Amino acid sequence: MEENLNVDKNKIEEFIKKTQASKKGELDLSSDEDLSIAIMNLISIEEHFFFTGAKTGKPEYFDLLNTAREMRKELLKKIIKEYEGEVWCISKHLLSASMRLEEVGTKALTKGNKKEAEDFFKKAYELYSLFWGINLKLVNVGEVKKVGETQLDIKDESKKGILGKLGQIVQYVINCCKE
Repeated sequence: MEENLNVDKNKIEEFIKKTQASKKGELDLSSDEDLSIAIMNLISIEEHFFFTGAKTGKPEYFDLLNTAREMRKELLKKIIKEYEGEVWCISKHLLSASMRLEEVGTKALTKGNKKEAEDFFKKAYELYSLFWGINLKLVNVGEVKKVGETQLDIKDESKKGILGKLGQIVQYVINCCKE
């Protein structure tokens, strides 16, 4: 997945400037991060209503599913204000997959499989970072070219790859401790 993405370095620099301004109260990404986690949970609620409705044969669970879905759509619009093509669906699925991998990692950790859990957690965070990279327009998917497995472009010497770099940016920019 990493080799198919391109990061616009100017957009990253511009974004970092905006986030530094956030310390002055102009931008609150910590609220957006909280909202993204709430959206993940609404996606999970939709899934649970589906499976419960299917298993019990009670259609009222599908009505509850629809209620949760409408709420999720409304809240997702607060984060994804502009999008093209499949970005809306991609975003929803990135959040959903991120949450599921985190849950699987937590279960592996509970079973004592720490190394496996850490791998799931890493993948979950990479998908979550990709969600933010796409929706903060830090990833330019229009100019994608194949380069080395972990390179962003030919000039990239750090070879951390897009997901590693986005993870660092998200970690720097989204400070959940900001109140």
